[in-house]
Amino acid sequence: MINLKELQALAKKFKVLYVEDDISVQNALAEYLKNLFSQVTTANDGEEGLQTYKKGQYDIVITDLSMPKMNGIEMLQKIREINPSQAVLITTAHSGSDYMSQAIKIGVDGYIVKPFDYEQLNYELYKTSEKLEVMQENEAYKKTLQRMVEQKTAELSSMIHFQHDNYEKTLLAMVKLIEERDTYTAGHSQRVANYSKMIAKEMDCSEEECDQIYRAGILHDIGKIVTPDVVLLKPKKLNALEYKLIQEHPQVGYRLLANIPMYKDLADTVRDHHERCDGSGYPRGIEANEIDKLAKVMMIADTFDAMTTNRIYKGRKTCQEALDEIQSLGTSQYDSDAVKAALRVLKDVVIAEDINQLPHTEIEKERFAYFYKDSLTDLYNQSYLDVILSQNSYDIKYTKLHLLRLKNFSRYNKDSGWKKGDAVLEKIAKSLQRCFDLSMVFRIFGDDFAILDNGECNMTEIEQQIKEILAETIIESDMLELSLVAKKTITVDDLEKL
Repeated sequence: MINLKELQALAKKFKVLYVEDDISVQNALAEYLKNLFSQVTTANDGEEGLQTYKKGQYDIVITDLSMPKMNGIEMLQKIREINPSQAVLITTAHSGSDYMSQAIKIGVDGYIVKPFDYEQLNYELYKTSEKLEVMQENEAYKKTLQRMVEQKTAELSSMIHFQHDNYEKTLLAMVKLIEERDTYTAGHSQRVANYSKMIAKEMDCSEEECDQIYRAGILHDIGKIVTPDVVLLKPKKLNALEYKLIQEHPQVGYRLLANIPMYKDLADTVRDHHERCDGSGYPRGIEANEIDKLAKVMMIADTFDAMTTNRIYKGRKTCQEALDEIQSLGTSQYDSDAVKAALRVLKDVVIAEDINQLPHTEIEKERFAYFYKDSLTDLYNQSYLDVILSQNSYDIKYTKLHLLRLKNFSRYNKDSGWKKGDAVLEKIAKSLQRCFDLSMVFRIFGDDFAILDNGECNMTEIEQQIKEILAETIIESDMLELSLVAKKTITVDDLEKL
């Protein structure tokens, strides 16, 4: 359920072009949109809409599909030719029509079914506006960081000029700079450097080449200095836009190192370490004969370390499992000689048990949880509960899970309004936060709460406090306790079934 104030605050930054041939429908929705967006321009058919679009700049295009002169599909195809990334929402009374199928193929950002369900309308407007805001912020962030990179490059060049005889300290200082920013993968660069050198030695590379690939391994991710924190530190799967941003780091690393005489010989290896021999890699999508020789070694070392590191939603593989997968891909993605060497030298590597993406210090935990905070209550959300339950299944820290379930909340929202419903949730959240020091509290499924603890919570006292908060409402509550020792493996999906 979208908070209208939040939607208005988000949408007021954007301009909308609304195309609709039914004037009564157009007038009604246009008036509604004007309460949200900074500018709303209307057009009566696809031809007029296209001409209007060419004359102005619009963040979002909202259009009907079936219209005279030029239908919505034809108009959108021409708009996509002008701006392939234009945000588009379609309105339709026929969700299964041919028009709808064609719109999906074009790649719209959402659709709104007529007659308008304003809850669904608000959701689509919020989702699209939020996407635009993230894209704008990332673009601004990239420009700022690019200036920082240029400044850092100049500073590093100057430093290297004065500290040429102190190479090792300079190298380690750069590694520390990277890993202090990305604490969840601390040690990754050092391991990749070690694995790369081991493979290179096994392939009878020269001593100079072995030294070169070790140094390149230490610096292979330095391009991440321009990757926004919201992408670099995101502890879950990246979306398409975020993935594109992360794919820029090899090229950025190349540009940085190529401008520093001391590191110029490492630039090609750093740039190509995410390429694949079949052309499926990035940033350039080149094939085997174009890829730097040492990068063909490093790509295997980098992949091996990623596979043998615990991820948030994916446990690590054993050395043998990782090597088996690399071997299976060897005929297409990797250099066959490098694969054979890796199979021989990495099979007996000992991987430390504590290598994972999970945060360790309190500061790291707070940065990590930033991605998992509920905006209304400031509690953790259900996605973070899934992470903690997964972690808890193999490292028991919490022995009990308490589910606080609210009944009649939807009815209360309907009768009293969302604002009062939100106020109740905020009161409950504050009450729960005051009760716990060692426990964790989550808001889940919209109007329920989950508490993880080791049995130190006085649940009777907590239930009494909740009942006092709900005393003057129609909302009721109950508390369900689950043992995390008796049933180690439990997910949010399991809780939803309860």
